[in-house]
Amino acid sequence: MTNSHKDPLTEKIKLINTGIQTMTSPSTSQQWALITGASSGFGIDFATLLAEQGVNLVLAARRTEPMVALAASLRAQHNVQVHVEAIDLAHAGVGLEMKRRTDALGVRIDVLINNAGYGIFGDFLEQPLEKTLNMLQLNMASLTELTHVYGKAMKQHGYGKILLVSSIGGYQSTPLYAAYSASKAYVVLLGEALNEELEPHNVTVSVLSPGITATAFLAVSGQKATAYQRLAMMQSRPVAKIGLDALFKGVPSVVPGIVNKLTIFSNRFTPRRLQSKIAGMLMKN
Repeated sequence: MTNSHKDPLTEKIKLINTGIQTMTSPSTSQQWALITGASSGFGIDFATLLAEQGVNLVLAARRTEPMVALAASLRAQHNVQVHVEAIDLAHAGVGLEMKRRTDALGVRIDVLINNAGYGIFGDFLEQPLEKTLNMLQLNMASLTELTHVYGKAMKQHGYGKILLVSSIGGYQSTPLYAAYSASKAYVVLLGEALNEELEPHNVTVSVLSPGITATAFLAVSGQKATAYQRLAMMQSRPVAKIGLDALFKGVPSVVPGIVNKLTIFSNRFTPRRLQSKIAGMLMKN
């Protein structure tokens, strides 16, 4: 005989658990994503892909005009809310400044896409030190601040997704991109470690490490595409999608593309000094 009587305490626990699930895992249409470097390249692709899933957006970068145009297009096509924040991300205190702004908007960031960054091509000693330090501030320090500030809030809420954009350059020293490659190695190690630390709190951290991609990266860095880069170049939207898929599946680190995967895999069998020589040869025009 089946007992149809429902224990009040059990039912109360079920209701509490249901409430927690709703609070910590918001539906896609309720989620907000902050995307840095949202005025071009991967930033546009991340924004478009997330908007297609109904995620509301905060776009952050220095250049306002491209973000305003993107925001208008995404609102019209996908019926999502989009806020534009013009900000120079390459300065100390940017994490707290962005958090202040999103709090003022009444927005809780559930997804952080740490995409802003750039490279400098050429001999390390020939580059202006100020420019190199600006790059390191953006690629490492600002990324760290944003991850810390929003990661802390996500931990408190019991839910969050953080994607850090690195590079296959982060897996080996790369002459002519010495400081850039080193900054991206930091991102790989930081992200993989944080994923382990934050997993018990329902916060996922994933690292996307692309190779050369059809964005403005080369134009900004000051390099003309080499034969190797033309061969290995991927389109940016598929790369961004691979990164987001990894993030939402809880994959801690992903390298997109067969050529890039083979490059990283071959490093396991190559002495580090030889890795540097090969990388330097491949980077020369």
